Amino acid sequence: MRLSCQTKPTGLSYKVNNWYHIFVAVRKKNNKGNSPPRGAQAMVIFWLVFVIVMIGLFMANAPTIQKNFNLFKSRLTSTPGAEELPEESEEVAVQEKPPVKKETPPQKPPAETVRQDKPQPLQDKPAEPPQQQKPEPPKQTAQPPAPVQTRDRNIYFAQIDKDGQILQSKVTRKINVSDSPMVDTLNVLLAGPSSSELKKGTLNLIPQNTRIISATVRGSTAYINFSEDFLFNTFGVEGYVAQLRQIVWTVTEFSNVSDVQILIEGRRLDYLGEGIWIGSPINRQSF
Repeated sequence: MRLSCQTKPTGLSYKVNNWYHIFVAVRKKNNKGNSPPRGAQAMVIFWLVFVIVMIGLFMANAPTIQKNFNLFKSRLTSTPGAEELPEESEEVAVQEKPPVKKETPPQKPPAETVRQDKPQPLQDKPAEPPQQQKPEPPKQTAQPPAPVQTRDRNIYFAQIDKDGQILQSKVTRKINVSDSPMVDTLNVLLAGPSSSELKKGTLNLIPQNTRIISATVRGSTAYINFSEDFLFNTFGVEGYVAQLRQIVWTVTEFSNVSDVQILIEGRRLDYLGEGIWIGSPINRQSF
């Protein structure tokens, strides 16, 4: 027994064939068995073919027609003046990436063949002479600092005798040798007598806090510039005379100085205290 499997036609050809049979059946019914002429059959076949072709074209271009219809519809519904966006292409160009070059690992040079040399017989090396040790240089010992050179200078303080008179008291001091011996000597004078000299009654009648601003020699005259404290002496006229004697006697101990010009803060004053003249250079004979 044989089983026949007949597949049912599907698709566009089936639909067209079905429409054709329906159309022939209708024509037969209308004509009641009268067969149409050949010209009419040709026209029917032409229009059927035309309809089939149009349907095929429509179905082939259905996506494009739908897209254009949507675009036309969006233009009708969009507001006037709205900018039209360009259509994006459906197909996206795929950029091909440049081929990646694979880095080849550096090739190692071929290993050199190790030559196995035959061991050579040991040769006796000549004995090296003993190295002579170099004598170490003598170590330099730290030299003691050079002694400071000093020079004896005579400075003058004051001393009161039994009768109450103020006399000059000469004291010898060792003063370092320098480029300004007069200034160094006057600074020692302003520092006052030592404790042993004070026990002997030696006094310094120059006002405290007096400073020497400068000391220069022009010709045979020494110009000594004092601070303003030099103007104030609490011992009255005798105190002013005693402080001037201390300065004049001490400075004229230098062989190139015969008199002294007193200056206060760079100015030349006529009098010191109550009527003691200092407007010109004074010497030992001025008192």
